[in-house]
Amino acid sequence: EGFNATIFAYGQTGSGKTYSMMGNPQSEEFKGIIPRSFDHILKLINACASNKTFYLSASYLEIYNEEIRDLLKKTGPNVSSKCEVRENREKGFFVKDLSQIPFHSINELMNLLAIGNQHRSVGETKMNEKSSRSHTIFSIKVECSVELVPNEKPKISVGKLNLVDLAGSE
Repeated sequence: EGFNATIFAYGQTGSGKTYSMMGNPQSEEFKGIIPRSFDHILKLINACASNKTFYLSASYLEIYNEEIRDLLKKTGPNVSSKCEVRENREKGFFVKDLSQIPFHSINELMNLLAIGNQHRSVGETKMNEKSSRSHTIFSIKVECSVELVPNEKPKISVGKLNLVDLAGSE
């Protein structure tokens, strides 16, 4: 229906923020918030009326040492994944050049999450040997067009879910 929402995990290093967000995606019992959100969104879409068309896309960024990096951008020699925050009248605040990857299934979405997690900055702390050293935001954008009357312009609504895993609060 075009609503935006954010779910985020906040707390001290080692308190289970990343586990709460991710859990064990292969286990139905121990899935985290992110894989459960994926399941929920796709089940709702599959249950919708046939006069609705959906376009789904995802982005994944991290904020580390005051820099924003696109975790889904293919990098290599002379290719930077660094992005900047911008503002304009139509979009408000946005991240310039952030990848928006279309997806059609839970498997594609989980693959995007895995690719991004491989690029995420991690490091050892006294409290956690594989601590997330950055803030991350995985966003799912759902665009829905509804054909109310044949041969007329459809009604379009856009909603976005931001799933945020913050670095340790200390």
